[in-house]
Amino acid sequence: MSDLPPEKERYSVPLSADIITDPDELAKTEARNSLRQFDHAMEMVEYWLDPERPFKLRPSVILRLQGIALEGISAYAGVTRPAGIAIAGSKHKPVDAFLVQQHLEELCDYVNDKWSTASPIHLAAYVMWRLNWIHPFVDGNGRTSRTASYLVLCVKLGYRLPGTHTIPDQISANKHPYYDALEAADTAYLGGAIDVSRLEDLLSNMLANQLYKLHQEALGASSATATDSAPDTSSQS
Repeated sequence: MSDLPPEKERYSVPLSADIITDPDELAKTEARNSLRQFDHAMEMVEYWLDPERPFKLRPSVILRLQGIALEGISAYAGVTRPAGIAIAGSKHKPVDAFLVQQHLEELCDYVNDKWSTASPIHLAAYVMWRLNWIHPFVDGNGRTSRTASYLVLCVKLGYRLPGTHTIPDQISANKHPYYDALEAADTAYLGGAIDVSRLEDLLSNMLANQLYKLHQEALGASSATATDSAPDTSSQS
């Protein structure tokens, strides 16, 4: 036991993870970072389209994307969570913090091992589900999973997908089908199966919607007409 008075003791003082506390400033920074995160992902796509740079998904890629999403917002930007975490509104309990790195590596191994045999939609759906299942970060898990999934989809297809109404944008506009598909994959995994078919259906329909709206723009159709006639993804769950 120390004989020093309390004011002379040396001890750890935890720092707050939150850098921004003002709600308006936080919303602005999150919106700005989301754009930066997506732009950086597309720069990665362009980098890996060079045939001399074979694609390998690494945990560092995922960490970098999350770091951009939380830059200036959280002290945990770009690092995995130090403790357990819960997902409000979900029955799923993410893995303990000490298992996060192992599961991130296994996620990357799955994608890399199946790169030449699995479909682009399957790999994108798997990344989106598995990252949410691991929930490796204190915040930004959903945003990072959607951006990483889209990155994998583009690289696997061999080009940056055209269209401005992207899959991540469509999910952000209506998250309920996305949440339902994640829960379905979680339930299947509890039974010992990897089944991301609901997510595959959702992403497939959203990809069709993204390309359809591009086609409408090419024809000179108004945005209202394009929206009214676009394939309906809202019922996919």
